[in-house]
Amino acid sequence: MKKSSHIALKYSLLLTAILIGYFLILSLMGLHLYVWFSLLNAVFTGLIIFYAIKKYKDLKTRFKYEKGFMVGLFTGGIATILFTFFFALYASYIDPDFTTELIEKWAMVSSFDMGMGQVIFTVGIMGAVSTFILTLASMQYLKESWNPHHTHVKKKETSNSNIYKPERKSS
Repeated sequence: MKKSSHIALKYSLLLTAILIGYFLILSLMGLHLYVWFSLLNAVFTGLIIFYAIKKYKDLKTRFKYEKGFMVGLFTGGIATILFTFFFALYASYIDPDFTTELIEKWAMVSSFDMGMGQVIFTVGIMGAVSTFILTLASMQYLKESWNPHHTHVKKKETSNSNIYKPERKSS
C-alpha cells in the first residue's frame, strides 16, 4: 500500500470515528435534530484533512500539490462514505423516527417535502462539498511556495536550495 493511501485510510477512519461519536453524543442529548450542530463536523473534517496532508508532506522530500490534494480528497471522501452509510443505518434501524422528526423541524422553517433518501443524499453531498473546500483550503496553506522570498512555510533543505541568492542593494 502506498504511503498516501495508508495515511488517507488511517485519517479517514479517525475522522469517521469522530463524526459518528459526535453524532451519537448529540443524539444522547437530544440535539441531533438541530442541524446547526453539524457545523462542528466541518471543523473536525478540516482539522483531520489538514493533519493528513501535513503528515504526508512531512514524509516526503519533495511535496507535489496534486499528491497532497489527493490525500485530502481521499481522507474526506472515505470518511464521508462511511459516515453517510452510518447515518443511513441510524435513520433506518436505530432511530426510524429520526428522519421524520428532522423533516418536521425543517418544515416549520421551509416548505421542503423530503424523504429519508433525500436526507441521506444531502448528508453525502454536504460531506463531499466540505471535503473539497477544506482540502483546497488546507493545500493553500501547506503547498510549497515558488516565491524565493516567501518564509511562511519552511522549505526542506535540498542540494539546490542555495542556487538563488538575491543581492541586496546598498543605499
